[in-house]
Amino acid sequence: MPDLSIPRHVAIIMDGNGRWAKKRLLPRTAGHKAGVDSFVNTVDTCSDMGLEVLTVYAFSAENWNRPKDEVGALIELMVNGINKYEPEMMRKNIKLRLMGDLSLFGEKCRGSLAAVQQRLSNNTGMVLCICLSYGGRQEIVNAVNELIKEGKTSVTADDIAGRLYSSGLPDPDLIIRTGGECRTSNFLLWQSAYAEYYFTDVFWPDFDKKELMRALESYSKRQRRFGR
Repeated sequence: MPDLSIPRHVAIIMDGNGRWAKKRLLPRTAGHKAGVDSFVNTVDTCSDMGLEVLTVYAFSAENWNRPKDEVGALIELMVNGINKYEPEMMRKNIKLRLMGDLSLFGEKCRGSLAAVQQRLSNNTGMVLCICLSYGGRQEIVNAVNELIKEGKTSVTADDIAGRLYSSGLPDPDLIIRTGGECRTSNFLLWQSAYAEYYFTDVFWPDFDKKELMRALESYSKRQRRFGR
């Protein structure tokens, strides 16, 4: 492994499953299935490297607008994948944190996800944050509304940060987006204020340890000044 500056927190926009499948004349669900494998491999690699936090954008608030069949298949894949991967997360001492508006998922789905999160809650290794039904703007709005309910008439940046889904976690140092698109797509808008970005044309199902190392090598060569 090259000499790398390992960030505390890496976040990933896992993009390109559908286009990966289309390129191979496969249904979009095949791309999502392949994407689950890339997710597991990436989590394993990041945990083994000693990363403190890994956040992945698994299902955005806007993804509800996709065809109903695709949404159903994607949610089923995610829930089954998380449940199947739980023993390995336990073995690796990974703590799970779900971020997003889970109220939009069915009761059975919510219960299953909450149960996995609870069983892993005492782990002390890498924190794996999975963003589900997540939108950065709505996260900020929700935080402000909580402060209003508390009677706040004036707020600080720390007040807002403390009410976000990511409260208590370091902001991402590096945000990776696969699939060739170069935009943030409503992901971690508050938390990414000083994050470094890395964009790659590689579709998410093809994103492997080698590609992750390329992203980390790029990050290691950058100078982070934080406005100084």
